Amino acid sequence: MAIRTLFCIGINQNFFDATPEEAKDVWLAFGSMMNGIAALPGVTVLGNMDDDQSMVGPSTQWPWTCYVLADVPDPATVHAACNLFRTIVVGQGPYKLWKYAKVEARMGRELVVPAHLLPPAAAPAQA
Repeated sequence: MAIRTLFCIGINQNFFDATPEEAKDVWLAFGSMMNGIAALPGVTVLGNMDDDQSMVGPSTQWPWTCYVLADVPDPATVHAACNLFRTIVVGQGPYKLWKYAKVEARMGRELVVPAHLLPPAAAPAQA
């Protein structure tokens, strides 16, 4: 059974202090990270959300800047996704993505109301 995982990503002040060229490199690295999560074996990205229009400035804790919701096969794969922030180089280096953003992963399961608690289905109308 897959682990429903919410990757909570916070952009920090280093991004906002970056030169335009450096910020472009961060964006490209961010895209590599997003593609990297989706490419991990067994991962199904269900969606993402960017909160940049109503959450302005650096995000050091909740609410985060953006979120990725995915079904992930195991905790090791969640850790591999988080590790992308440590390994993806921004531009020509020497800095990695985690200089500009942080990630926290929340692991759980899909919330489903047990079938035995649901009301019985209505009988179809007779013609």
